[in-house]
Amino acid sequence: MDDSQLSPDAFFDLAHTKHAGLFAEGEPVWTALSRIIPYLERYVEGWDVASSARISPRAEIGHFVRIGEGTIVEPFATIKGPAWIGDQCTIRSGAYLREGVIAGNGVMFGNSCEFKNCLLFDHAEVPHFNYVGDSILGYKAHLGAGVILSNVRLDRGAVVVELGGERISSELRKFGAIVGDYTEIGCNSVLSPGSLVGRNCILYPGSQWRGHLPSNMVLKVDLRQDVVERRS
Repeated sequence: MDDSQLSPDAFFDLAHTKHAGLFAEGEPVWTALSRIIPYLERYVEGWDVASSARISPRAEIGHFVRIGEGTIVEPFATIKGPAWIGDQCTIRSGAYLREGVIAGNGVMFGNSCEFKNCLLFDHAEVPHFNYVGDSILGYKAHLGAGVILSNVRLDRGAVVVELGGERISSELRKFGAIVGDYTEIGCNSVLSPGSLVGRNCILYPGSQWRGHLPSNMVLKVDLRQDVVERRS
């Protein structure tokens, strides 16, 4: 196995996040997930909302939440915290940000989407009915409507990463997906726990993926459909 395939640089341009300190040199990219809560506890000391942020009085914001300039939080959105939300983000009505959410600038949190223990690079977009748990989304990564990043095995054991015919324990019981810069995941796709998807990939709508998809790949789904005449 080539360890460089698991490094943060294989998935992300770290210039597109101010939180590059979450990643450790020589460690697999997913180890950053275990550092999110301690990082927030260190740098988010209370309720810190920029003066130009527009927060609906009908949104629910926790006590340990930092929100940047120009960010919009619509009615009925919830940010439990700890959380650090960058500048010019949009958090739409019904979005549910649980513990441990870090977002860069220009990030879209969609309606009826749930986020937990995750890092979103600048301009990541998660606009409709998505679940992002224990995952990292790269610069301009985009999830189509209904995409689920599943983060727990059915047997509740440690999540295993499959790479080049090898099975590597992540040593994490909760680990969703790593989604590289510019990658597009089509509507209603499901990524199994421990999925690694490189940069500039496209996953067709309705994909079911587990394992490692290298950068610049297209995952096609060939779902056969037959149209027949209706009989009375």
